[in-house]
Amino acid sequence: MTKTSPISANWNYPTAVKVGAGRIRELAGICQSLQMKRPLLITDPGLAPLPMVLNAVDACRSAGLACAVFSKIKGNPTGQNVTDGVSAYRAGHHDGVIAFGGGSALDAAKAVALMVGQDRPLWDFEDVGDNYLRVNVAGMAPVVAVPTTAGTGSEVGRASVITDDAAHVKRIIFHARMLPSVVILDPELTVGLPSKLTAATGMDALSHNLEAYCSPFYHPMASGIALEGIRHVQEWLPLAVQDGHNIDARLHMMVASTMGATAFQRGLGAMHALAHPLGALYDAHHGMLNAVLMPYVLQANRTAIEDRITSLARYLDLPQPSFTAFLDWVLALREKIGIPHALSALGIDAAQVELVARMAIVDGSAGTNPIPFTESEYAGIFRNAVTGTI
Repeated sequence: MTKTSPISANWNYPTAVKVGAGRIRELAGICQSLQMKRPLLITDPGLAPLPMVLNAVDACRSAGLACAVFSKIKGNPTGQNVTDGVSAYRAGHHDGVIAFGGGSALDAAKAVALMVGQDRPLWDFEDVGDNYLRVNVAGMAPVVAVPTTAGTGSEVGRASVITDDAAHVKRIIFHARMLPSVVILDPELTVGLPSKLTAATGMDALSHNLEAYCSPFYHPMASGIALEGIRHVQEWLPLAVQDGHNIDARLHMMVASTMGATAFQRGLGAMHALAHPLGALYDAHHGMLNAVLMPYVLQANRTAIEDRITSLARYLDLPQPSFTAFLDWVLALREKIGIPHALSALGIDAAQVELVARMAIVDGSAGTNPIPFTESEYAGIFRNAVTGTI
């Protein structure tokens, strides 16, 4: 019989977001406010030995919390990673989760917090139909999210993207209460992020805002958030890549990331429909995939989004605002911050084009692309992205 957490009904909704340099020092108090006594800090293996994690754990322990660390997570987290995290949570008799790191750690941590109170397998909660109704909500653990990158926005997301190794596919695990209780956006935690990862994660934030803005679904508030999120990326991403110690740039990119994930409840699109299978098949960085795919998907969607993109170009104050002006800005931004022009630079060729196209057309993000692409059209976009043909 699955043991449920005694404090599962006590965490706060909606999410509270703590923004600003040094806010990480509030972590222990936030955990205590959620009645956590034995939090499990879930992070990736690269961060686990770093001072930012060690200091957070020490602060929690100094406040009387029995905090432990779990870090067995891949760059594209797998179902096995989640299972191992659940085992660690139960073995340590934990009562809450601190999700600490980039999108991989945050997604894995949210999935662990969901699964600690379930008696069904993870894939039973894939975001298909009404699978979310299967969740034993009372058994879910509360989550404090502490992002250390500015891109995925997983800290304000109600889902986790987890790789099913057996099927070589990424699956979206969803429940509304996967939304973390409290988020800490502390730009000091992103200062050490290398410029290459700053660029890739920043372009991921752009992809979320941009695809949400282009979605055919009606959600004017999400559209407005996406518009301003794109402007944040325009103004601050080059500075964050150029000078990783620029706290203002780091902070505004964290905000842009959170805005993108807030906006994409309006929907995503073909960038993500292709990035998900490519990430599962090639274990490539999700943000980098979106960054490389971006201009090819924009061009493929042109007939449906040209007027909207022209308005966006005007909002960004681009010279002679038009679809072409915006596409040229994307290409110039990518070149400036070191994003490769083609998927071939990431070691991806077109050998599996038919499989990628089949996977893309059934991906959850495909349903909100401005144009309902066929399998053949997805194959064409993928080939263009491999060869660099816009």
